[in-house]
Amino acid sequence: MRHRFDEITQEIRVKPEEIAKLDAYFKRTFGESSLQVRARPRKSDSAEVYKGEEFLGVLYRDDEDDDLSYNFSMAILEIDL
Repeated sequence: MRHRFDEITQEIRVKPEEIAKLDAYFKRTFGESSLQVRARPRKSDSAEVYKGEEFLGVLYRDDEDDDLSYNFSMAILEIDL
């Protein structure tokens, strides 16, 4: 038996093919082959961005109003400036 929550979760899931496209986009856009977009271990509605093994931020999938987009969120610590 499928619950409504399962249907909603599947709708916002970031699929492996999306992760591959986002990975290629980040590498191409920033000219940095060490950038990687990875699936999140416990969340399916977003992905993580890394430079090598350093975590950079989170990509959130947004398909409200049938317009699919991705929002990248990156925290910058004062100590890193």
